[in-house]
Amino acid sequence: MKKVLIYSFLVIISMVLSVNDSKAEIKISYKVSFSEPQAHYADVEMRISGINKQYTDLKMPVWAPGSYLVREFGKNVESFSASSANKPVKTEKTDKNTWRIHTLNSDVITVNYRVYSFEISVRTSFIDDSHAFLSPTGIFMYIDGLIKNPSTVSILPYKSWNKISTGLEPVKGMENTFSAPDFDVLYDSPIEVGNQDIFEFNAAGVKHEVAMYGGGNYDKARLSEDMARIVEEETALFKENPNKRYVFIVHNYQNGGGGLEHLNSTVLGAKRQGYSDPVTYKNFLSLVAHEYFHLWNVKRLRPTALGPFNYDQENYTTNLWVSEGFTAYYDNLMLRRTDVYSPEKYLDVLCADINLVENQPGNKIQPVSEASFDAWIKYYRPNENSKNSTISYYNKGALIGMLLDMEILSSTGGKKGLDDVMRAMYDTYYKEKKRGFTDAEFRAMTETFAGKPLDKIYNDYVNGTQPINYDSYLGKAGIYAVNENAGKSKPILGATSQLKEGKLIVTAINRGSAAWTGGLNVNDEIIALDNNRITGVPDTSKMTDLEKAIAAKKVGDKVNILISRDGLIKNIEIPLKANTDVKYRLEIDKDASAEQLAVRKKWLKLQ
Repeated sequence: MKKVLIYSFLVIISMVLSVNDSKAEIKISYKVSFSEPQAHYADVEMRISGINKQYTDLKMPVWAPGSYLVREFGKNVESFSASSANKPVKTEKTDKNTWRIHTLNSDVITVNYRVYSFEISVRTSFIDDSHAFLSPTGIFMYIDGLIKNPSTVSILPYKSWNKISTGLEPVKGMENTFSAPDFDVLYDSPIEVGNQDIFEFNAAGVKHEVAMYGGGNYDKARLSEDMARIVEEETALFKENPNKRYVFIVHNYQNGGGGLEHLNSTVLGAKRQGYSDPVTYKNFLSLVAHEYFHLWNVKRLRPTALGPFNYDQENYTTNLWVSEGFTAYYDNLMLRRTDVYSPEKYLDVLCADINLVENQPGNKIQPVSEASFDAWIKYYRPNENSKNSTISYYNKGALIGMLLDMEILSSTGGKKGLDDVMRAMYDTYYKEKKRGFTDAEFRAMTETFAGKPLDKIYNDYVNGTQPINYDSYLGKAGIYAVNENAGKSKPILGATSQLKEGKLIVTAINRGSAAWTGGLNVNDEIIALDNNRITGVPDTSKMTDLEKAIAAKKVGDKVNILISRDGLIKNIEIPLKANTDVKYRLEIDKDASAEQLAVRKKWLKLQ
């Protein structure tokens, strides 16, 4: 009996080793070329050796990490085929993002397919005759079950293209060829191919490459200096920079924007001629600070749900208010710490976030933890009612980050703050435990540094929708929120409208407003108010005739609005309600106590 068990055990071990050896011998490589860039295609050749199976399933991810929406990248794949020894191999598509190859134990399989790439964004591939931006989750298929397998990527630039920018490691001795230790790294390494303008700077012991596509009025020396200051400041917070090399891929368009973080790179959208405008330039630096902060918060310090990834479906977490919201808190705070923003300007930017959140009706409907969980179906798919039913985990999360910072700074006399929480979480869960964190673990860390339970913040503001008492938190630094609309009673209709082909069309209705209760609908055409024709055209004061007509009324007055709804003329009588929007400004108390000044000094990095 013992001999049989020993023999069986050895057989099992042998089988396991055989499987592992087989996997170790599997080699995957890609060649990407551009036979028709003007038609927006990438030609992909995938070569697989050592698979030795009856069939092999190839999968295309359905989403890109960092952008929480199923985008169905498989929809852009065309002309899929496979061959072995120059002979066609049978293939079939088994679901929306899976292609089955009947390999019949063939040792080497070559797969060819084309990817249509014509969506301008930081998260999707775009190709034309001037350049190719490859967002890897929408370009490279992986073998089902072998997500941890290494691979190489060779790029064959089109004609006069002569530059490649990517965070992938180049393969020595092989031109335009790069390696990835696994597909998580490959999918986290965008590739820019073309004639981009490249400049470099060193900061925090890291070599940084900036690849500028699309031209623009940027100043390389100024950008290098300002970006380096941001890198140094953020690295100082975490006490280490996890990279030896980092790549900024910047797409300059007429009206570009947005960004997406990656393991050792980022893709940024920018306004081509915006670098000379002080406001636009500082907004760009804020974007740089945001995406670079993700090096630590998200790419390494992350909720348990965000790694390892399931590329086939949604990966749910209630913590995007930390992962994205805290990053949004720190991006502007970093501009204060690097003196891009004065203390007064920083408070103005913070106040704008407060007004944005407090004037969104959805803030009273959706908790920010729920907003995080529902990002997949709501945040990236807004409709005309979104502002009434949702809140942004970016803006609201940033404000909660500020509340926690104030709470910890106050309880420690300015000696500790949210910085210490983030660094401790990074050290504990990324470096030591090498895993993601849970909701409870993040809360426990914040309470450890605060030295007390944080029930109100978590129960009322994170998992609830109670109004935030900003004075209770900002007051710890001797700063107070003053509502300039307090005591005023101005009438408002509560409908947003837009001129479309000469017609004034309702585009949104505010929850609880006069328009909401009076029955005005999105897509209604407003023709007249109280028998006076309404055009919706703004005058020199930038007010439309509709806005002027409402402003001339009183709260409680009834207005008769003539509309066209689906081609039918209808008259609606609506009693006007008071405008309930807040208009906060942050006021600094010049007679603040020593305790308040200690918090303020630490928070705003004052001398």
